Amino acid sequence: MNSPPMSLDSVSTFRWLRTGEEALIAMLAAITGAQHSIRLETYTYTASPLGERFREVLVRACHRGVRVQVMIDALGSITLPASFWDPLIQAGGDFKWFNPLTLHRLIYRNHRKVLACDDHIAFVGGFNIAPEYDGDGVTRGWRDLGLEITGLLAKELADAFDTLFAGADFKHKRLQRFRKNGSHLISLGQNWQLLLSGPGRRHGTFKQILARDLVQATNVKIICAYFLPTWRIRKELLRICRRGGQVQLILAGKSDMALSQLAGRRLYDRFLRCGVEIYEYQPQILHAKLFIMDEIVYVGSANLDARSLNINYELMVRICDPPLAAEAQRIFADDLKQCRRIEPTTWRASRTIWVKLMERWAYFILARIDPYVARRQLKTLR
Repeated sequence: MNSPPMSLDSVSTFRWLRTGEEALIAMLAAITGAQHSIRLETYTYTASPLGERFREVLVRACHRGVRVQVMIDALGSITLPASFWDPLIQAGGDFKWFNPLTLHRLIYRNHRKVLACDDHIAFVGGFNIAPEYDGDGVTRGWRDLGLEITGLLAKELADAFDTLFAGADFKHKRLQRFRKNGSHLISLGQNWQLLLSGPGRRHGTFKQILARDLVQATNVKIICAYFLPTWRIRKELLRICRRGGQVQLILAGKSDMALSQLAGRRLYDRFLRCGVEIYEYQPQILHAKLFIMDEIVYVGSANLDARSLNINYELMVRICDPPLAAEAQRIFADDLKQCRRIEPTTWRASRTIWVKLMERWAYFILARIDPYVARRQLKTLR
């Protein structure tokens, strides 16, 4: 029996957004053109000229009858006053803080970044709505990138937003909704998977699928702002080199999180000894997240650190598409030109005892204390 023809709505298409500036321009255009619905979800939103510009186009969308919903993480945007959204609410839009600040659940944050318009076009990546993302990542602004998506996957991203938006204020029975609903689900398409993660019993789905891809990979390229992977992911990266494959890492030479940079550097020595190539991005703060494994690409909000892999609400899109992967390889190659390679002998000689102690201390905080506190808080939520 022949398969039924695939409708155009079931096909998803992808376009790389190579800089934060390009992504923000495309997002504003999509909001301006939306006719039915807009869903915006981000971790950091600032009361800046850029933030005001986004609010303005969102309010205009409300005035032309578009349903507008905005969800902002309460801790990630702690400096943003609630009154900032009064014009949107007065125009008929919906706004929610995700996980309003309360000590006993403070550690659980929504790190996802999504804009979905009309259930047809969506944007994912590392960029927040703040001035530091509005640049090319070389001469100005942080280095970031993302993906513009059309088709079925955009609808799945809109549905994922709705799931989290419904429980954003945490006024439900001890995280029950988040343990049982779609906050951990995998959505499947023709050549993509939408991987959603959050606290609870099934948080490991994303890292398990990533580890399985690494088992089969021969050529791995990773751009990552914060690097502190699990033991299994570390092991698989090292195995690739031992079996003759290539692993290249572009990590932060300049970081907005000094503690994370110190913790990640504690791993350099072992990786370098096994043949992993490590590069640090030089011109600006690195905030991008891009994982390439042969012809498979991951893009979204997650870093390869303990918080993204075990604690935060994150989303990643996994795409198996040779042309898209080839373009991702070119993006990686362009970024590589802006990097300093970490040479094993020079690296070992440059690190004093004090630096090593600082790295161990940072590693202990982020790899041990942070996950421990998260486990304790999860018990109280249950």
